[in-house]
Amino acid sequence: MNFDIAYANADFIPNGPDFPAKWQKMAGDFRRSHNNLRLDVPYGEDAANAFDLVLPDGMAKGLVVFVHGGYWMAFGRRDWTHLAAGAVGQGFAVALPSYPLAPSARILDITRAVAKAIDTAAEQVDGPIYLAGHSAGGHLVARMNCLDVDLACRDRIARIMPISPLGNLRPLIQTTMNDTLNLDEAEARAESPTLIDQRAGIATSVWVGADERPAFLDQARDLALSWPEAELTIAPNRHHFDVIAPLADPNSDMVAALLAGA
Repeated sequence: MNFDIAYANADFIPNGPDFPAKWQKMAGDFRRSHNNLRLDVPYGEDAANAFDLVLPDGMAKGLVVFVHGGYWMAFGRRDWTHLAAGAVGQGFAVALPSYPLAPSARILDITRAVAKAIDTAAEQVDGPIYLAGHSAGGHLVARMNCLDVDLACRDRIARIMPISPLGNLRPLIQTTMNDTLNLDEAEARAESPTLIDQRAGIATSVWVGADERPAFLDQARDLALSWPEAELTIAPNRHHFDVIAPLADPNSDMVAALLAGA
């Protein structure tokens, strides 16, 4: 198997390379139209150790944290602000963290940075916490269910939604992106939530697009099958880049699933 092709996305999506610019525009438009924002809230010393907090009108019902993807190598909090619209429209605050990127940080370091971001955001918003993450971000929020990660607010987390997650990192060792990620077998195994048995058992909704690459469909299925606390949704007519779009719609099935029981 050619693992570079297996985990390529943009090349197999119509106009795939155009999506980052579209996301940035939608994110900027949302920030300009929404006045209740706290930008660049620090959770560490590095410039990447910060999150943006989008607040609803009135008292927040709880906190949603969205963790972005980009194979742990790309993007930041300002690329995704528009995806807060769905949960904010339902009365929740939404934190969107940046995190240090490879190669300056290893995945194990990124996992712990995200945990610190979640704990810091949790200090600012009362109530239940819901975690959503896309692709590499799906991996990172899934790791918050694993007991080897130090997470002070874990008992407040009501649901985790890994969207198109990378649950088993071992195949990535065989990709050229590993020149940047520098994964070895030990780290890949330790950072693979699909393979981790010691978990908190938090309710988990694994979400993936029906039109995604077979490798991502397999990753989502394997995570859901490995975790008794997880359920799987395969969203029809969605690919890797538009599967997250319903997060911007307060009335979408994805937002309803994320906030189920709220």
